[in-house]
Amino acid sequence: MAIGAKDIDGITRFAVENKIDFAVVAPDDPLVLGAVDSLEAAGIPCFGPNKKAAIIEGSKIFSKNLMAKYNIPTAVYRTFTNANEALEYIKTAPMPTVIKADGLALGKGAVIAENLQEAQETVRAMMEEKIFGESGTSIVVEEFLTGPEVSVLAFTDGETLIPMVSSMDHKRALDGDRGLNTGGMGTIAPNPYYTEAVAQECMEKIFLPTIRAMQAEGRPFKGCLYFGLMLTADGPKVIEYNCRFGDPETQVVLPLLETDLLTIMEAVHDGTLSRVPVQFSKDSACCVILASNGYPGKYETGFPITVPEHLEAQIFFAGAKLQEGTLCSGGGRVLGVTARASDLQGAIHDAYAAADQITFANAYCRRDIGHKALQALSCTAE
Repeated sequence: MAIGAKDIDGITRFAVENKIDFAVVAPDDPLVLGAVDSLEAAGIPCFGPNKKAAIIEGSKIFSKNLMAKYNIPTAVYRTFTNANEALEYIKTAPMPTVIKADGLALGKGAVIAENLQEAQETVRAMMEEKIFGESGTSIVVEEFLTGPEVSVLAFTDGETLIPMVSSMDHKRALDGDRGLNTGGMGTIAPNPYYTEAVAQECMEKIFLPTIRAMQAEGRPFKGCLYFGLMLTADGPKVIEYNCRFGDPETQVVLPLLETDLLTIMEAVHDGTLSRVPVQFSKDSACCVILASNGYPGKYETGFPITVPEHLEAQIFFAGAKLQEGTLCSGGGRVLGVTARASDLQGAIHDAYAAADQITFANAYCRRDIGHKALQALSCTAE
């Protein structure tokens, strides 16, 4: 039975009919649309934030205003619901500038405009041409921050917050961080830029203040809260929040988790997270995304995927589908290949060694996942 991710009634009906004991609501769309509310109302306990809390990802304007109100460090910004006003403002905005669709946009709703022309084209595409539908009718224009990026996912039951191991995403489509922004072309964990001192500062100035701000707003957050951070010269700042496990960060973070995941999720639901000793391995992990050539622009799909029977890696299928019994490419980011090793160099080597054994026509991957992290580790060693 195929049930769409936005079919909340269908999801709830299926869960009730199949006597589901515990549901994990993972994607952004059903969370923002209230899947947790619907399932809980039907008597099915869930891991994930309810609709009121999921707005922290569902609306960029909400999250930016929340940070401004509660003094959580983030980029300076302006919000717009009128295209002409936005176009007038960006004439005086420093370049490059960042333009974000207010709502969900499959991870593609943030554009770094290098100059005025690009900024104008982006505003018109979002607000007038509606390339993201209703998600782009309102936008955020914010300053361009520089510094190492860090992703930190955290378990929280609304009171206790336990950060997971840090990670580094590679969002640009091409090697050397060139090309268009994507949903993520690969990740490594842990992130060498995320030192103990940085972690402490983030806990004090960002993580706990965010949880308390959501409580104060009558929107207590229970589930996985994702912090996209930039380590600027002025300290860590929030680039974005996600109300869920981020992709592909999760593919390197959870393989390093040593505590039983369901035990943690049940504690999050029950409000007893403080009693669970959450532990992660000291190993490193690397995930390489195999994508359809042309992603995130125009690309072709429907090509058979060949995977060797024995691989020293975990395979996470995403944009793939069965066609008459054959596994074929079915999206932009087709699959992720994750390897774990005692050090980052080993994890990167093993991930690429496994990825190179998987084939499908029109396959593409970045060849430099983790290189920036290795350089950072090299500088630290020196």
